[in-house]
Amino acid sequence: MTENPDNALARIRFVLVEPTLSGNIGAVARAMKTMGLSRLELVAPKQRPDAEALARACGADDLLQHAGIHADLPAAIAKCRLVIGTSARRRTLDWENLEPPEAARKLLAEATEGEVALLLGRESSGLTNAELARCQFLVHIPTNPDFSSLNLAAAAQVFAYEIRHCWREDLPEPTRAATHAPSGEEAPRDLATAQELEGLHAHLADTLRDIGFGDPDSSKKLLLRLRHLFNRARPDRVEINILRGILSAAQGRKSGKRPTRPTD
Repeated sequence: MTENPDNALARIRFVLVEPTLSGNIGAVARAMKTMGLSRLELVAPKQRPDAEALARACGADDLLQHAGIHADLPAAIAKCRLVIGTSARRRTLDWENLEPPEAARKLLAEATEGEVALLLGRESSGLTNAELARCQFLVHIPTNPDFSSLNLAAAAQVFAYEIRHCWREDLPEPTRAATHAPSGEEAPRDLATAQELEGLHAHLADTLRDIGFGDPDSSKKLLLRLRHLFNRARPDRVEINILRGILSAAQGRKSGKRPTRPTD
């Protein structure tokens, strides 16, 4: 039995990080509802939804009424198995950059199995590198390089349209449940959530400090590289438990020999 494709749309959340104007929140809600999306999450908004937001929502009042409001980003994405961050420019770091149709396909594919999120940053400055580091992929709208400015609602409308376009074309096909996977077909993976990944990163930083492998407080580049590694690998929950078991064993060893840090 295949899953109702509407369920995938319901599991895609648009997360607005520190939006400045309530009117923009309303306009994003309108953009989402026109494309059948309903999950709106707000991280530390400067203004909560008000009369201006309702006016700009133009009938998407229900999205504003049910929008989650969070103190920080980790709380907004804690249960998500996939997080994609939007960026106004292509980044030179190790993230894989997607264009909107690719991002839409990935979000829909993963949403057949669990919660996913698209992050949209501040109107003036977008997402920080630290926030983008919580994402498995980045997505970039290929605008006119001579005039690349897009407001928050316009960007949200582009992504919402691409998601609905892929959904209408039935891309990808609904994933079969693990117990009904045909012979030879790999069952869906129970990927770790953002919260579980953050637990691993915190445990890893503590372990590196405990075993004397550099000083995490002054080795942000090392920890960022490790974060990119796990974002690319996308471990499942069993793998997270194995890794954390290894880290716990390393912390418990009673050895006076300090490991030698490899050169970059």
